[in-house]
Amino acid sequence: MNQRELPPNAVPVSRDAVDDPVVAAADAHAAGPQPQAAAGAVAATAPAPSLRAMGQSHIHESARAQVAGAAHYIDDLPEVKGTLYAAPILSTVAHGRLNGVDATAALALPGVRGVVLAADVPGDKLLAAFAHDEPVFAIDTVQHIGQVIGLVVADSVMQARRAVRAVKLDITPLPAVLTVQDALQAQSYVLPPVFVRRGDAAAGLDASQHRLSGQFEVGGQEHFYLEGQIAYAMPLEQRQWWIYSSTQHPGEVQHWVAHALAIDNHAVKVECRRMGGGFGGKETQAGHLAVWAAVAANKLGRPVKLRLDRDEDFMVTGKRHPFAYEYDVGFDATGRITGLKLQMAANCGFSADLSGPVADRAVFHSDNAYYLSDVEIASYRCKTNTQSHTAFRGFGGPQGVIVIEAILGDIARALGLDAQDVRLANLYGKDASEGRNVTHYQMTVEDNILHALLPQLERDADYRERQAAIAAWNATSPVLKRGLAITPVKFGISFTATLFNQAGALVHVYTDGSVQVNHGGTEMGQGLHTKVAQIVADELGVPLSRVLVTASDTSKVPNASATAASSGTDLNGRAAQFAARNVRDNLASFVCGLDGCGAGAIRFEGGQVISPKKVRQFDDVVKEAYANRIQLWSDGFYRTPKIHYDKATLTGRPFYYFAYGAACSEVVIDTLTGESRVTRVDILHDVGHSINPAIDIGQIEGGFVQGMGWLTTEQLVWNDKGYLATHAPSTYKIPATGDIPAHFRVNLWPEANREDNVGGSKAVGEPPFMLAISVYEALRNAVAAGREGGPGRPVVLTAPATAENVLRALGRLMD
Repeated sequence: MNQRELPPNAVPVSRDAVDDPVVAAADAHAAGPQPQAAAGAVAATAPAPSLRAMGQSHIHESARAQVAGAAHYIDDLPEVKGTLYAAPILSTVAHGRLNGVDATAALALPGVRGVVLAADVPGDKLLAAFAHDEPVFAIDTVQHIGQVIGLVVADSVMQARRAVRAVKLDITPLPAVLTVQDALQAQSYVLPPVFVRRGDAAAGLDASQHRLSGQFEVGGQEHFYLEGQIAYAMPLEQRQWWIYSSTQHPGEVQHWVAHALAIDNHAVKVECRRMGGGFGGKETQAGHLAVWAAVAANKLGRPVKLRLDRDEDFMVTGKRHPFAYEYDVGFDATGRITGLKLQMAANCGFSADLSGPVADRAVFHSDNAYYLSDVEIASYRCKTNTQSHTAFRGFGGPQGVIVIEAILGDIARALGLDAQDVRLANLYGKDASEGRNVTHYQMTVEDNILHALLPQLERDADYRERQAAIAAWNATSPVLKRGLAITPVKFGISFTATLFNQAGALVHVYTDGSVQVNHGGTEMGQGLHTKVAQIVADELGVPLSRVLVTASDTSKVPNASATAASSGTDLNGRAAQFAARNVRDNLASFVCGLDGCGAGAIRFEGGQVISPKKVRQFDDVVKEAYANRIQLWSDGFYRTPKIHYDKATLTGRPFYYFAYGAACSEVVIDTLTGESRVTRVDILHDVGHSINPAIDIGQIEGGFVQGMGWLTTEQLVWNDKGYLATHAPSTYKIPATGDIPAHFRVNLWPEANREDNVGGSKAVGEPPFMLAISVYEALRNAVAAGREGGPGRPVVLTAPATAENVLRALGRLMD
């Protein structure tokens, strides 16, 4: 058997197996002998698995502290004497001319120390974002309701917030662009449109046996991190600054603050021990709060803390980009696509932020797992007078994947075929011999495992049998209708901006044998620090308990990239591994000199250093090495190999590898009320050789549920004045425990990453989010079973599939 063709009963790791020993035993019996490592995997030369940290389900490094309430977030930190508190002054108009700000009444209130406006910014009045199109504070115009015009600073949080209500704004309203359709008509863009073509889409459409066209929309999504946006700015001596920021990108915060204060980067230290969630919302937009707090602290000469409450966070910060689609697709009798014209319009809000790369990634992932021979894609980056939308888990990938999955679902309905068969017919080839393994952006797909993974999930989930049972059940159920769907994901791993694919780390071994690690990544609950500690522990052969990862700090590792693009462990874990390897090599050279052997003969495992002549304790070797003036610390640096990308043409190899997976979801809808429920989910996901299976499975579960929320309940509603009406948990509904299906099973695909990645692992942060598109497709199948007028027509279901949108799709609710 080819080592890459895994046996159909391979079920190596599952959530059920982790939680339930009875199910674990059943899984082990069903799985039988486990497959050997995939071709290209590293041979097992390491110590016994029980001595290794990697591959084991160690608890999150902060779990005990978090459960005990002892894990510090920024608002928990002891405050410096003299700390002041800021509250934002927000625009009440979507688009207008800012004539003046009258803060007289606010300044007269008790405890108020000052008001901070654009004139108080000592450096550039525009933020140091790449497009340089967003002011620190509104200057002469306001661009959306909730734009920050300035701050009120006071002795207490409540004094500042009360004073904000006393500020009077003089704004002359101007016409506002509030929808993608209006932006397209007005050619209102934050960045120029982008076009990607391969083959001849028009000819492919004309020659097609069958043809469909359609349009639909998907909404945005609020990040809803548990810890809201916060920054604490402390002026130090000699124009130096210490910024505590809840940020995914301390290096960018450092740069933004320095830019606004007109000082050098080296004068600003940014620190972040952990975030209470990020999801992309703290990649760029945490920088705003840090700049605002720093400008206020600079004006008043005292530390300033700024924390947005939940309503302010909704009104001020950007969301996942809403998208609108139009498509024209041609296909043959098997459902294979022969021509596609696709228009994607992203609602970017009032400034560019990260909309360019978000929209680019949507273009890259508009193929998902499928070969498109003749395709033409138009991507519009629309400027509207709403919050400036930003990064969110998946970073445009979900908005690209959902459109091709919806198209394939409609093709299957038009032909009367099972959508699973249509998807299988359109997959990229297994290898180059099939001539169907080059993407529309000219990257060769070299590691496609979906030809094995999808049928495996189909069998595991009893897909065919359940489809037949559901069809029979729907035929006799006049009100409740069920739907079932499998959708795959192929997600590219790397920053599409090649320069960000680099990382640094420091590893310090102290004379007692304990190890401290610092790296450029940030911890937001995803377990990055835990995985990095596991990697370093194995590299040095010490117990995991001896390794401590410290707060992200720009004064330790400079110029670090954002913890984003699912690359946190790939980049920072590898950099930390290299740093630890340098220290290990120093120790190995020292020991081989003592024992008269080659350095390659020295092994580090189980807290011991083993040479052919003697076994020593790691701690003892460290003490001896120090006494002999051997360096016990090192830096490590890593840059992702093989990648290249032409931004002008959107072609090249932007990704180091792809992460794969698939989900099978079953839903039921009430055709009278539009209510829906997800009743069963089976997932088979590719994480390579997992560094920490429990953390990876948690990421898969969390990503899926967050994606399910995007597509079912999380509806953002702006009224005709541009006011975000859903700005609190009372009106914006994220999934709760009652929304989790009773059957929710996650299995991990056992094959190692075919590229040389740390530990043979693959990234896991973002790819599982798109598995929830199976819920959307299952809902569309249920709608097709419940509507009148024949099953073959496309199902137009606006996402999120709220009860109202389900009723509209059924034709039972008119706008």
